[in-house]
Amino acid sequence: MADVAAVGGYEGEDRAALEAMGAVFYDDLGALGDAGEDARGAVRVVAYKHHQPFDGEIMDRLPQLGLIANNGVGYDAIDVDAAKARGVRVTNTPDVLNDDVADLAVAMLLMQARDLCAGDAWVRQGKWAEEGAMPLARKVAGKRAGICGLGRIGREIADRLAAFKLEIHYHSRHEKETPAGWTYHADPVSLAGAVDFFVIALVGGPDTENYVDAGVIEALGPEGVIVNISRGTVIDESAMLDALEAGRLAGAGLDVFRGEPQVDARFARLGNVVLQPHVGSATGETRAAMGALQRRNVAAFLAGEELPTPVV
Repeated sequence: MADVAAVGGYEGEDRAALEAMGAVFYDDLGALGDAGEDARGAVRVVAYKHHQPFDGEIMDRLPQLGLIANNGVGYDAIDVDAAKARGVRVTNTPDVLNDDVADLAVAMLLMQARDLCAGDAWVRQGKWAEEGAMPLARKVAGKRAGICGLGRIGREIADRLAAFKLEIHYHSRHEKETPAGWTYHADPVSLAGAVDFFVIALVGGPDTENYVDAGVIEALGPEGVIVNISRGTVIDESAMLDALEAGRLAGAGLDVFRGEPQVDARFARLGNVVLQPHVGSATGETRAAMGALQRRNVAAFLAGEELPTPVV
C-alpha cells in the first residue's frame, strides 16, 4: 500500500515524478474516500492538485494522514483549521508563481485599458480596412493603481505598475515598508475611492469572501476598472456584473470566477471585460517549479525533515 495519494490532474513530468515516489493516483477526493480501508489506512501524504473542499470528513477517512501538500499558493480549498485540529500539516507552493501571476495582472490591465481584445478582432475581421480606425482607448501611464492585498504577488504587481509610471496605492491588514510615494489605505473602500485601477491580490477563503463588495465597487466609480487574479470569491460577482452592465464601473480584467469553470453568462455579453480561464501560473516553467516544490514538501515529510513551505 502507498504512503502517498496524488489527488487531481497530474500529467507528464509531475505524474512520472510522483509515480517514482510510489504515489497512487485518484481523480478526486471522492475516489480517494471510496478506496478500500487498507488503501486509505496506508496514506500518510496527500499530494493535492484540485479545488474540491478538503474537509475534516475526508481527513477522518485517512487515519494515518500527516500532510496535505497543495500544488498552488492558494490553499482555500483545504480546511486548515480541521487539519490543524487533527495534527495534519499543510504546505503550499509560494513564490515560484509570483512573476507569472503578476505579469498576467498587468497584461489584463493593459488589455482592458487599451481595448486590445477588440483591436485584435478589428484586424482579423477586416474592420480596419472597411471601417478605419477603432475608437480611442485609455492611457495607463500617469493613472492611479490600487493593490488590494500587498503580499508577495501584490508587491510584484505594484513594482511592475510603478515601472509603468502609475501612482501606487495599496490596502493590506497592516501598513508595510514601501518605496517613497506609495499610499496606504486602511480599508478597501478608501482604496477604491482613490484609484483608477483596482487590482485584487488577496488570499481566498471565508475571511475574504465578498471583500470587494457593492460599497467598494461604488467607491471605485464609473471610470474604475477591477483586475482580479486571486479568487472569484473575493468579489461580490453579482454586484460587479450589475455595475458593469449599468455603466457604474468602466471595466474588468478577470482570471478567476465564482463556480469556475462554469462562468456567469452575463460576462460573455460584456464588451468592457477581459476574461481568462484561471491561467495566472499557467506556464510550463512555473508549473514545473510548483510541482517540484510540492514534491520537496512530500519528500521532507516522509524523511522526517523540516517542511520547506509550511502553512500549518
